[in-house]
Amino acid sequence: MADLFEAAGLTPHAPSPLADRLRPQSLAEVVGQDHLLGPDGPIRRMAQARRLSSMILWGPPGTGKTTIARLLAKEAGYEFQQISAVFSGVADLKKAFEQARMRRAAGQSTLLFVDEIHRFNRAQQDGFLPFVEEGIVTLVGATTENPSFELNGALLSRAQVYVLKRLDDEALETLLAKAEAHEARQLPLEPEARAALVAMADGDGRYLLTLAETLFNIGTAKPLSVGELGQVLQKRSPAYDKDREEHYNLISALHKSVRGSDPDAALYWLARMLGGGEDPLFIARRLIRMAVEDIGEADPMALVLANAAKETYDFLGSPEGELALAQVVVHLAAAPKSNAVYVAFKAAQRAAKETGSLTPPAHIRNAPTRLMKDLGYGKGYAYDHDVEGGFSGQNYFPEGMARQVFYKPKGEGVEARIKERLERWAQMRKDRS
Repeated sequence: MADLFEAAGLTPHAPSPLADRLRPQSLAEVVGQDHLLGPDGPIRRMAQARRLSSMILWGPPGTGKTTIARLLAKEAGYEFQQISAVFSGVADLKKAFEQARMRRAAGQSTLLFVDEIHRFNRAQQDGFLPFVEEGIVTLVGATTENPSFELNGALLSRAQVYVLKRLDDEALETLLAKAEAHEARQLPLEPEARAALVAMADGDGRYLLTLAETLFNIGTAKPLSVGELGQVLQKRSPAYDKDREEHYNLISALHKSVRGSDPDAALYWLARMLGGGEDPLFIARRLIRMAVEDIGEADPMALVLANAAKETYDFLGSPEGELALAQVVVHLAAAPKSNAVYVAFKAAQRAAKETGSLTPPAHIRNAPTRLMKDLGYGKGYAYDHDVEGGFSGQNYFPEGMARQVFYKPKGEGVEARIKERLERWAQMRKDRS
């Protein structure tokens, strides 16, 4: 009687996925990571020396983290042992460490590969430390998340972090060529469709081979066009996790593109964020921040327009309201820039913290009662509207505090006129002192 595995078709003869069949057999066959695996790459050097250090492999999905770890153990002569933080617990870790200890006693080194290592909590991560320090295991952790945020500092101090790059078009084309050689046939695609297939993979080699396998399996009488390819394959959303590092990377890219007066780059990053499912109101709030931080008085209307874009999106929603965000992105990027207000406020905050509770000078204090008037509150105050030129030049800083200059306009856009007025008033203040 057939068992459940046979009934499901999971016999030893069942074909494995194309990505598994094309898995590299040596580090030299891994594509797209020459900075780590080339002749002068640090991982290649360790493999050749057959002496490995603990490391964290950080990179996007489908860039070869598991493959590199497996081949590194093979070429360095280490026993490869793999666990996944998704499926493993404390008992699995203890078992792995005990097995590694027994191998060490027999003269065999162990490379312990931990997939998704960032999913272990802080206490579990601490559990690796004594075994790494004693050399019982050489730890190779794989993560798609920024190790600075997800891994303990103590663990990071005992491991090198190597960054794997998303596969570029050349590396992805190399994988397609290998797939075609393995299948002994060409992918049924027109040249433009082939380029579209590479773009669909978005730097993920495993996903590219999965798409290629689908095309090999369906068969077609003639090469597919771009439109036909889109009907056969469903394009996945770009890699974007709204509560992870990529969220902050892309909003930083948008902000810096605006600050750098590049509307084209700013529009690109806006489109990337919206395409990845970012909350448009989060973007709108950041655009308001950009208006006050990077443009300020150089174009006071920037803040009004940024707030109007938020209100427009609130009213219209997606996708119509997204055009309002695009309009204000272009306006902010093309506007004259000044962070003078931002810098001035930071300086004023520092001064306020340093000077404590200094009181305003008596002549500008309010005097609603007879006692306050008798104490000199409001005495000598000059009402600026009644002074010639509309400027009295009186001191408004606290008693005992020297006059400060926090706001230094840069002279861009509208701020040029503000700068001229402030310089004129400063001279008048000096002449009347």
